[in-house]
Amino acid sequence: MTKIDPHKNKEKYLKWKERAISSIADLSDYNQQLFMRYMNDMESGLNVSTFHKKGSRSFIRLNTIRIRIHFLMKEINEKFKLDKFTDLKEEHIHQYFLKMRNGEIRKKDGLIFKSVKDYVQDFKAFWHWWQKVNRKQGIEVLDITTDLDTSSEKPKWVYLTEEEVKKLADNAKYDYKVLIWFLFDTGIRSPTEACNIKVSDFYNDFKELNIRQEISKTFGRKIKLMLCSSLIREYVTKMNLSREDYLFKICPPVTNRYLKRLSKNLFGEKETLAGGKCSELTLYDIRHCSSCYWLPRYKSESALKYRFGWYKSDKIHYYSELLGMRDTIKEEDILVDETMAEIEKRLERSEKDNLILQDKLEAFEKLMPMMLQRLEKVELLKKEIEMT
Repeated sequence: MTKIDPHKNKEKYLKWKERAISSIADLSDYNQQLFMRYMNDMESGLNVSTFHKKGSRSFIRLNTIRIRIHFLMKEINEKFKLDKFTDLKEEHIHQYFLKMRNGEIRKKDGLIFKSVKDYVQDFKAFWHWWQKVNRKQGIEVLDITTDLDTSSEKPKWVYLTEEEVKKLADNAKYDYKVLIWFLFDTGIRSPTEACNIKVSDFYNDFKELNIRQEISKTFGRKIKLMLCSSLIREYVTKMNLSREDYLFKICPPVTNRYLKRLSKNLFGEKETLAGGKCSELTLYDIRHCSSCYWLPRYKSESALKYRFGWYKSDKIHYYSELLGMRDTIKEEDILVDETMAEIEKRLERSEKDNLILQDKLEAFEKLMPMMLQRLEKVELLKKEIEMT
């Protein structure tokens, strides 16, 4: 089954590769060969570092790698006057990434690098590949990446509350309104997963959605629609969509421009809780907002991870911190726990008191016959005395 690639990553990569066969700008012959060997291996899934998953890299990943590794090869070789990229020393790479972090080294447009961590991780992957290639030939290459700083600041994004999302949808054009509610309800990755949803992926009268394995970044999943079911049903009928039709035809740049313009008109330029401005709203931000909406509503962490297609729990902890849930929800939980504990203590004391009373009653009942007998004897003695 054909998967829609909204960013045309495959097309971009193949066009680049066709041009790169003849030459790669700004790289020496040695570095060109090294670079293409690395890209071919990543495309085929060869000599992958033991620290990373096996198999060929996606076209999204391949495009990211080629851009970043080409940039690092060009810039680092020029800065340190190296003939070969593999002649890098540990002090070279540490110095370079330190300057990227403090803003001494900037992008071509003069802006600072927001994701130095990503460049560091991509370089580490390249260097571990180079180690593996040499190890197969019996050559040991020093790992110069061991002490590289892979920390990063939390990324900024646009956080909208449930009420703000509703306002956004109510003021949007009809097709965008349906899209916003669909993204907010499902928390689906957009545009990659969302643009591949077909009418046939809905079940149980549009109350359930099947996100197929082949369109998912992580794993397929079947989730319940709690907010947009009737709206989707109406949309499919109104647009006269058949079972094999795609639900939305998303052009990411156009859609993001519309969302930014609409959000700015409604909410202005204010900075949101997650650091991003309302005027910067994108499709993917709605997934973040959806995560915040569903987080306090799911009782099970594993169930929430399933809905959003997450393998790890770090996203949940991040959203928990963002919403201040460590203070609010846990505080409420503690109050409930304390109340229940106090009730249980009181019940336990009551049960003990009841047992004591029951024991006393049983003892009293055993004494009753003896007391009655004595009372009868006393009565007889009393009568005898009266007769004398």
